[in-house]
Amino acid sequence: MNSLLQRRDVMWGFRTTLILYTLLLIILPIAGIYVQSFSGGVPVFIQSIFEPLAWKSIWLTFRLSLLATILNVIIGTICAWVLHRYRFPGRTFLNSLVDLPFALPTAVGGLMILLLLGPNSWIGGLAHAAGMRIVFAEPAIVIAMVFVTFPFVIRAVQPLLEEADRTQEEAAHTLGASKLHTFFKVLLPQMRPGMISGGMLAFSRALAEFGAVVLVAGNIPGKTLIASVFIFGEIESDNPQGAAAVSVMLLTLSFIVLWVVNMLQSRGEKR
Repeated sequence: MNSLLQRRDVMWGFRTTLILYTLLLIILPIAGIYVQSFSGGVPVFIQSIFEPLAWKSIWLTFRLSLLATILNVIIGTICAWVLHRYRFPGRTFLNSLVDLPFALPTAVGGLMILLLLGPNSWIGGLAHAAGMRIVFAEPAIVIAMVFVTFPFVIRAVQPLLEEADRTQEEAAHTLGASKLHTFFKVLLPQMRPGMISGGMLAFSRALAEFGAVVLVAGNIPGKTLIASVFIFGEIESDNPQGAAAVSVMLLTLSFIVLWVVNMLQSRGEKR
């Protein structure tokens, strides 16, 4: 009886800790942003969102995050396939490097891109000679977003490849299917759930990126000023309501993405 009571006390303590953690560190800050954004009323909120610089920063962030996600899905799927299917020297080391963007401060990632592709680098010099601009333009923003979100698709696709039934692929080859046909008809459907969920998580993460982008974007209003940097500027300009309004847009988009990911995962488990 005493052991049962002690077990209940321990479980109650765990639940209380989890609830307090969620309430203090997640729910209350998010609720505070929503309250702040609507503190001046709905008309002021709409005006803050559709203020020209704010709306351009939101649209630029959405557009470039979508482009970075598409690149991530393509590159990440190929990388996951190569790391799973082929054995070569340095494979384990490359597989461990995939998670580097998670461990590396994003500002360091931005500095790496700046040193590699900046005007003083040989790549940046070649691009400048060809009339192209990488750093302080949209290409650098996309590269920074791809770098920060690179692991999501790979780590979502790899488990699916490990669980995939190779007999279906072998049967397709036995029946005379080409490698390309086998990939699209057999392998791609098996990888699709990971590609979708990993891509959505990458998109949600790219929407909020700040550290890597702020060093390479140039932050030109209306051209390379993304939403997270705009929010920082609004705070610096003592306009917390404008910053909160844009933050609510990013939060809402992230919530929608996470809801879709959870829905897809639950449907996959039921199947």
